[in-house]
Amino acid sequence: MVIGTHALFSDDVVYKDLGLVIVDEQHRFGVNQREALRAKGNNPDVLSLSATPIPRTLSMTIYGDMDVSIIKDKPAGRMPIKTTKLPMSRIDALIDRLRRQVVLGTKVFWICPLVAESDDNDATAAEHRYKELNKDFSCVGLVHGQMPKDERDKIMADFARPDSKIKILVATTVIEVGIDVPDATIIVIENPERFGLAALHQLRGRVGRGTAQSFCVLLHGNNLTPDGIKRLDVLTETDDGFVIAEQDLMMRGVGELLGTRQSGWINYHFVDYREHRDLFKLASRAASDMDVPEQWVRDLMYIFDRTTTLGA
Repeated sequence: MVIGTHALFSDDVVYKDLGLVIVDEQHRFGVNQREALRAKGNNPDVLSLSATPIPRTLSMTIYGDMDVSIIKDKPAGRMPIKTTKLPMSRIDALIDRLRRQVVLGTKVFWICPLVAESDDNDATAAEHRYKELNKDFSCVGLVHGQMPKDERDKIMADFARPDSKIKILVATTVIEVGIDVPDATIIVIENPERFGLAALHQLRGRVGRGTAQSFCVLLHGNNLTPDGIKRLDVLTETDDGFVIAEQDLMMRGVGELLGTRQSGWINYHFVDYREHRDLFKLASRAASDMDVPEQWVRDLMYIFDRTTTLGA
């Protein structure tokens, strides 16, 4: 068994008898990366893990090209995360609330979409929010992807300690996965309209990892687009990763079944996935019961590919 990161895809890595490929956090890898690893074996079994499957992967389960198992139960003792939307105009009230919670020992993640301020983007930067919060608190830390890794890891390790002096950690999406701080019970995601549904769900998962009630605050701007409003509504209505992934698929498109594009709509000539997805599932079940020669499948896939590519 070999456990690793992107290095496992490298051309100079050769496997003697690769029989099983497990891709954790599958949504963080591209189609070609996953295919490169699978191609290192003789048609190995592939198990993809994700709390929020990308649209292309979810569509493959509907087409019948991928079986799916769903783990719905949370680990013992964990409670659902309470998620709420809050306009930026109420940030002072939020900070006042956090001040009382920090005194009680609560740990807080505060997520920003940018590292530094930019003339081309009016979203809040982590460095700016860090400076602002330091005016109200003496226990604020900062991590982002442009920091030296050793420094970032040291701050994260400090924040994770039960006796840490850091109670509020300002961060970018660098903490989206792989961070486990059970006593962090509040996460504030600033400008959540700048993030996709999958990223928001993953970020929300940084809290609620202990037995205490946890909260996610979506601190949004005033000029939300219809899509931005819909994304925030989905997050406040459910914490089911597959429901969120389905909504993400409906908003971004299914991607290419035979290509590498992981979102966007296929130009079918006779059906619309958004309107007929139940028929797709029915057709998939019917096809699985048929004994079709392999050559027919290859011919149909070629015709399908030519039709959708050329619009013939």
